[in-house]
Amino acid sequence: MNTLYTTQVTAVGGRNGKISSHDGVLKLEVRSPKEIGGSGGPYSNPEQLFAAGYAACFDGALNLAARQEKIRIGKSRVTATVSFLAGGPADFSLAVDLEIDVPGVEAEVALDLIQKAHRICPYSRAVEGNIRVSLRLAGSSEEA
Repeated sequence: MNTLYTTQVTAVGGRNGKISSHDGVLKLEVRSPKEIGGSGGPYSNPEQLFAAGYAACFDGALNLAARQEKIRIGKSRVTATVSFLAGGPADFSLAVDLEIDVPGVEAEVALDLIQKAHRICPYSRAVEGNIRVSLRLAGSSEEA
């Protein structure tokens, strides 16, 4: 594989610190959410940042799959819900639920595109076999 893009982000202070990208575009204070013992407040956290990246990447993969199949879709939307799980004092994991809206096509076509996007998306491929990821077509109880 050829490297197409590389970025770099530095974290100082862990879950209660600051993150910044090498180009200065991303500069945030992060805090642990209250739900896991943090102070909460108007700050982002690692799970929120992961959800944002996964949702954006998956939506891009979905649109690529549609173009490859020569299927016109409306403006798609992916909502990523990331859960922080604990199995014990030092046993943590993540789970991801993706709700995908694929307007302009029948449910069967949308579900096929979602599966194709899941195989294309680098986030999906990176977490495969490591965390539970569920894919659900928006407005439906159908999972892809």
